[in-house]
Amino acid sequence: MSEALSDVLREVFADFEVEVGAKLDEVTLTVKPQDIPAVCRLAKEDPRLLCNYVRCLSVVDYVERLEVNYHLLSLEKRHRFVVKTNVSPDEPYVPSVISVWRGVDWFEREGHDLFGIVFEGHPNLSPLLLYEGFEGHPGLKSFPFHDYEEW
Repeated sequence: MSEALSDVLREVFADFEVEVGAKLDEVTLTVKPQDIPAVCRLAKEDPRLLCNYVRCLSVVDYVERLEVNYHLLSLEKRHRFVVKTNVSPDEPYVPSVISVWRGVDWFEREGHDLFGIVFEGHPNLSPLLLYEGFEGHPGLKSFPFHDYEEW
């Protein structure tokens, strides 16, 4: 299954600079941040993929880079894969995909709250988990947990 899906991904995204791989028994597709909206729209609309469901959006702090992961699922085709992109912690900008899947609204807000990812074009990146005025992003490894004072 993963070999066949990997081949389909290479074919569908041939016009993009992508890296297809596998990690923990799941196919991955790594793309440039600016390509995220077009890649996600194609993942949703291409008849070979039909990814109509975003299982989750996760962010990983590797200190020198932040990895944003879109865990996609096609209920019709019965396959899943992860679209990944990497950004600098100093410039954590990724275009929003809320125009592709409205269901990513709170996922993107959570990524913004906890990791400081700025999902450009998102209509409302107000705090979801943290209170208004909270300083910092507690999902980052650099967040000073030991210096935190209760409010």
